[in-house]
Amino acid sequence: MDKRQAIGSWLSGPRAAAEDMGVDLGYRGRQLGLPETGPGSVATFGRRFGALLVDWGLCVLIAYGLFAGGGQQATSNRALIIFLVLSLLTVGTVGFTPGKRLFGLRVIAENGERLGVGRVVVRSLLLCLAIPALVWDRDGRGLHDRLARAVQVRI
Repeated sequence: MDKRQAIGSWLSGPRAAAEDMGVDLGYRGRQLGLPETGPGSVATFGRRFGALLVDWGLCVLIAYGLFAGGGQQATSNRALIIFLVLSLLTVGTVGFTPGKRLFGLRVIAENGERLGVGRVVVRSLLLCLAIPALVWDRDGRGLHDRLARAVQVRI
């Protein structure tokens, strides 16, 4: 392998490098038995990020409306607590937050069933830490979803 190929594989990422070497990784969600496209397929990054922005914006508005006093840092901290409560209540009961519903997403267990209360708590707490959500597996799931054995799918 010459220098250009080495740099090119680094720039395109490990998935592209593995595929260039002939490894068939399949589509996202294949290992979980999910369809490649359409309802039930793994949610794309764009949809998940859009849903997160909607949910965070909603939580900031609620925090600002409920607690008008305090600075920007206090509002952000309160918004994070509201985000945790929103996630626990909505994902734990109906399987989606308002943002996820708007973008046509649902959180389910890997086996396709509803996510249990314990898994919702683990997932929500890890999501509030932010770092686990930034580490993905080959199916595009964040570490928070992987540890909670959950997957976000299109509905």
